[in-house]
Amino acid sequence: MSKVIISGGGTGGHIFPALAIAHALKKIHPQTEILFVGAEGKMEMEKVPAAGYEIIGLPIAGIKRSLSFDNLFFPVKLIKSLSKANSILKSFKPDIAIGVGGYASGPMLFAASMNGIPTLIQEQNSYPGITNKLLSKKATKICVAYDGMDKFFQSSKIMFTGNPVREDIKDLNNKKSIAAQYFQLSEAIPTLLIVGGSQGARSINKAIYAGLEKLNDSGIQVLWQTGKSFFAEANDKIKQINSDSIKAFDFISKMDLAYSLCDLVVARAGASTVSELCIVKKPSILVPLPTAAEDHQTKNCLALVNRNAALLVKDQDAASKLIEEAISLMNNLSKCEDLAKNIAPLARPDAADTIAKEIFSIINKK
Repeated sequence: MSKVIISGGGTGGHIFPALAIAHALKKIHPQTEILFVGAEGKMEMEKVPAAGYEIIGLPIAGIKRSLSFDNLFFPVKLIKSLSKANSILKSFKPDIAIGVGGYASGPMLFAASMNGIPTLIQEQNSYPGITNKLLSKKATKICVAYDGMDKFFQSSKIMFTGNPVREDIKDLNNKKSIAAQYFQLSEAIPTLLIVGGSQGARSINKAIYAGLEKLNDSGIQVLWQTGKSFFAEANDKIKQINSDSIKAFDFISKMDLAYSLCDLVVARAGASTVSELCIVKKPSILVPLPTAAEDHQTKNCLALVNRNAALLVKDQDAASKLIEEAISLMNNLSKCEDLAKNIAPLARPDAADTIAKEIFSIINKK
């Protein structure tokens, strides 16, 4: 029986690919023992147990890019996390450690490599974060989703797999009527889905909030994932305009139903979101997060835009352009069809299975 550690998290963009890999491992060899390692207080500590897996949290935290008093505590948290990571290795005795990005994976994979345990990195973005860059030097294999990653990683270690996505979004057939009932919306009315990532996106939320009456008057339905911090504000506005066709949620857990009901998606351009859009073949307007490392979300977005597979609205233009672009595109059926047709060939539905097979291949070579 193989024993696997999967480490990383912080956002849904790291957690959902990690869970997809875990499910793929169990599908191939059901007896595989899997332990997740995340960061204390982050969303993986809730989402991973909800998916049926054990998780241990490390006291690690990221370094803030701006001057912050919190950065003074980073060395202490790192030392404590490395010590705890070593304890986990001694007790669990994994055959391999998988890193899915996010600072939580740093101490765990570093400790694993120092103890002679093979490691595999799953890099989701077109521009890797500092954690994966550092970990790559000792990694056995690096699974990537974009071309040209040999600029950052040793080419002999790179394996092009695409990004793992949630299993339930791979087949949306016959789900639209179920989705309409679930969200209490009409199956027949065009629907706009707004997802700013698992924690919401402030610029997108503010643009939607300001244009909510326009959306309501345009005759379309709206599914709006706001994130926890903006949910109350959004819900109050919906009540003010007395709309039954706009539904706000702090988090949408049934994303397969949301995708099946919607005709257009407005979203950030995180790697997981982009990969999911390719799988579900939905036209989209992407608003890249400008503060992402090395502006990697814009690079993720351009991989679609340059193939006429998505539209781009800059974050700074969201307030003035996003609502008009969304309404205009919703009313342009031929453009939506073109975007959907062009995004479909970019999908990698078997990414999680490919990565899982590579993990077992590495274990078997030990």
